[in-house]
Amino acid sequence: MANVITCVDDLQAIARKRVPRLFYDYVDSGSWSESTYRANSNDLARLKFRQRVGCNVADIRVNATMLGTPVTMPVGLAPAGLAGMVHADGEILAARAAAKFGVPYVLSTVSICSIEDLARHTAQPFWFQIYMLKDRGFIEQLIERARAAQCSALVLTMDLPIQGQRHKDIRNGLSVPPRITLHGLSALLTRPRWCASMLRTPRRTFGNIVGHAKGVSDTLGFSEWVSRQFDRTVSWKDVQWLKQRWGGKLVVKGIMDPHDACRAIDAGADAVVVSNHGGRQLDGAPSSIRALPAIVQAVSGRAEVYVDGGIRSGQDVLRALSLGATAAFVGRAYMYGLGAAGQTGVTRCLEILRHELESTMALCGLTDINNASPDVIVNPYIQSMQGDHA
Repeated sequence: MANVITCVDDLQAIARKRVPRLFYDYVDSGSWSESTYRANSNDLARLKFRQRVGCNVADIRVNATMLGTPVTMPVGLAPAGLAGMVHADGEILAARAAAKFGVPYVLSTVSICSIEDLARHTAQPFWFQIYMLKDRGFIEQLIERARAAQCSALVLTMDLPIQGQRHKDIRNGLSVPPRITLHGLSALLTRPRWCASMLRTPRRTFGNIVGHAKGVSDTLGFSEWVSRQFDRTVSWKDVQWLKQRWGGKLVVKGIMDPHDACRAIDAGADAVVVSNHGGRQLDGAPSSIRALPAIVQAVSGRAEVYVDGGIRSGQDVLRALSLGATAAFVGRAYMYGLGAAGQTGVTRCLEILRHELESTMALCGLTDINNASPDVIVNPYIQSMQGDHA
């Protein structure tokens, strides 16, 4: 990359110039007024660090474990739909960057690259994200496909009984592949680097669904199929059902309430993700970091507790772990890196996060990330924070 990249914001600025607007906006948007999307970052920024001096910080350790597997830092790449439209072969490139760096990558059900394709092009096991759709037969197929690909964990996203309205996607007429209209074509041609890379790949549709789900042989069939698949009847019995059929490590994502966290663990979850879907579902919900402490307290060590939403720096990672999270997941941050420079951009994002994490720990007098605690934060009790989060 010719540009000097010092932070995730730099990657975002490059991605904005290189990714077609409809796909960039898909990443960089929330639902309705986007108040929860903004609150995720704003509430993290309100948490202030306790600066310490006179500490021996010659040896900073950020390695940890997630679901019993060693990781180079407690950070994962969250499931992100359409990564293969942000950059050609995006899921493969992101997974390779994560594997080489030593952190988990979660493949989305609505990825462009299929489970099988990713398994063929990567050497390390990855996690697979799944929704509880009405077509339970298709869900069983996905479970078996994930098992055959030797996925090391299944991530069930629970907060999508209906889809939150995202105004930018509606205005942009988001579709995969992009609609070939005069306006749409002219917009794509302003991104020649993106067009050239997309012309070189055969991966331009939803690889996990098209050709696998009943009656879905093309992208038009996908649109009709997915509109019928949101299931408003999903309950904790379905989580138990999924755990029984999967048998392996299960992570339940979309938890924002302590009671729900406990129900998820009772149903078989090995970890929960405190998440409001990046502010893309229930607008007006609290930030993920605001919900985290009460959920950590309720879980009381029975399962690992992850968090996502607004994590854009190594400092945010430290804030999350100091409030009790086992690990933090990044979504938009690495997608900006992907849009900016493919695998190199994702690697650069991870390098930035690790450098910021290590530097902040040193200035706080903390030498082992596994010892992060509320003492690192001057004002850890964010439930009592006042102010407008919009």
